[in-house]
Amino acid sequence: MLEAKSLRKAVVAPSLLENPSAANLQSTRLALHVDGGGSSCRVYIASGCSIYSVQISMEDSLVNKGKESLLIPVSAQVMDSSLVNRCPHRSEIQSIVLAETESPDCLILGSVDSYGHLIVSQLDPSSKDVNRVTLSVLPRDCGVGEGSWAGLCFSPSQWSMAAVARSFCKSIDVYDQDIHLRTLRTLWYPSSLDFMQNLSNGNERSILAVTEGCQLTIWDLRMKENGGCVHRICGPLGDIFYAVTSSSTGSIAVGGADRTVTIYDPRRWSALSRWVHCSKYEITGLAFSSSDPDYIYIQGVDYEVFCGQWNENKKVFSFRGDSNWLGFSKCPNRDVLGGWCDSGSIFVADVEAKENKVDALEGSPNGLP
Repeated sequence: MLEAKSLRKAVVAPSLLENPSAANLQSTRLALHVDGGGSSCRVYIASGCSIYSVQISMEDSLVNKGKESLLIPVSAQVMDSSLVNRCPHRSEIQSIVLAETESPDCLILGSVDSYGHLIVSQLDPSSKDVNRVTLSVLPRDCGVGEGSWAGLCFSPSQWSMAAVARSFCKSIDVYDQDIHLRTLRTLWYPSSLDFMQNLSNGNERSILAVTEGCQLTIWDLRMKENGGCVHRICGPLGDIFYAVTSSSTGSIAVGGADRTVTIYDPRRWSALSRWVHCSKYEITGLAFSSSDPDYIYIQGVDYEVFCGQWNENKKVFSFRGDSNWLGFSKCPNRDVLGGWCDSGSIFVADVEAKENKVDALEGSPNGLP
């Protein structure tokens, strides 16, 4: 089972960023990385055309709980904050994503703006500046038309492969570094996307899950028929999906305006579980736990984030921001959550796996601890 280890609250200094730019309903303008020792966390946030880095201390873990397992944050020290020195965008950044590589001293930071301009940089976590290769890829239409929300995801098995979704253009462009591979055309406005993980046939690089309107669509980058769309699942008419995520076991979760999280089995595309009305308002963010994929983190537009066991529809703990979310994300390979509010506050929750007491007794001789 999962248990919250700590919840910290830090404030971005007004001298670094005084008035952040407005965000879309999907809070996709934050990414975070925990250092090897776990003593600090570096949070990347995007506002306007720039990206900022905030390093927050994670020492002296402490958790306070209120009613109904609501976590109460404690103040955290900002160890360092700066403007990330990299190629700037020309329009407002809509999404940023951080990918980890096999090398501990190299991170991949990707960002996409409202016209689909993609910039991918190699970062050194111990350095403030980008001192390695940076790729800049312009959209296929050179940014003509009206700007809109744009999403980004990296392939879990190959960081050089990225997919960029553009809402108003109803398109998804797939790149291998700066080489354009193909364009997928959606029927509705895409709102979230994610490469699927742990497929039985080992095709993590080629299967993409996308939410568009009230539908979950599955795309195979190797297929030409139907434009690459191999499966289409319709949700409740009129209720838009805003979030999709894939677990380490291959399960797919979607959520949106109907305040319900649905978990699908990719082998049969049938619903494994439906957690009906688990959130008070629209669901705009989802992430499976890295420690136990039976748990999922759910973010709503009412400032609340909670962790729950989806197969039992059971809430474990929750915490709240102090204003609208501008960015929210989970660390790629650890159960560390980060959220950024338009008040300037950054919340970082550290979650750990605890052995269930019942399982511990069953596994011990004579049922004794």
